Amino acid sequence: MRAAIYARVSTDEQHPENQIAELRAWCAEHGHAVVAEYVEQESGAKAERAQFRRMMADAARRRFELLVFWSLDRLSREGVAQTIQHLARLEHYGVKFRAVRQPELDTTAPWGWVIVALMAALADIERQLIRERTRAGLARARALGKRIGRPPLSADTLRIAQAAAEGKSQREIALLAGVSPSTVRRRLAQLRTTSNATSPTPKATSGPHSSERALVR
Repeated sequence: MRAAIYARVSTDEQHPENQIAELRAWCAEHGHAVVAEYVEQESGAKAERAQFRRMMADAARRRFELLVFWSLDRLSREGVAQTIQHLARLEHYGVKFRAVRQPELDTTAPWGWVIVALMAALADIERQLIRERTRAGLARARALGKRIGRPPLSADTLRIAQAAAEGKSQREIALLAGVSPSTVRRRLAQLRTTSNATSPTPKATSGPHSSERALVR
């Protein structure tokens, strides 16, 4: 059977490699040929995920017959109704699905959709608990006088940024700041990352058929 893998993590600090390895091994063990892999770092609480949309579009085109994911909360944390809607769309497209960590999710059984609804509800509750714990932790840190957010830029980083803005080369900047050229490259990369993270994202100007960058194998 032609299979596709969907793996998701929520943050840059998390890594999907463990999911991918286990999903590939499961497909090999069950004799399924992996024809596509969709991997992303996005919150499962929203449907506007590039790889998720790509996967659903490929499912509609019958690119694969089986979607394999780690567990239901890796596919979606959007709540019961939306999660069931996603799975129903897959079935409408003729695509079966398997959660390798949750073999009880079998919609061919009479109680299958009941279990799906229960799992989706639990995933949504867990997401809300994580959000509340995060808010409580931030509030406690503020009450203790701890700084929230990115630390201020160091003096040498400010010198590097100013010299770069003046058009100096990385070697010249290294001599001025008293650091190595590799440190200059690293600090400039960090400054670009910070600038990109805090700058508003421009609206897309391309047409409805513009391509998406996607990690699909």
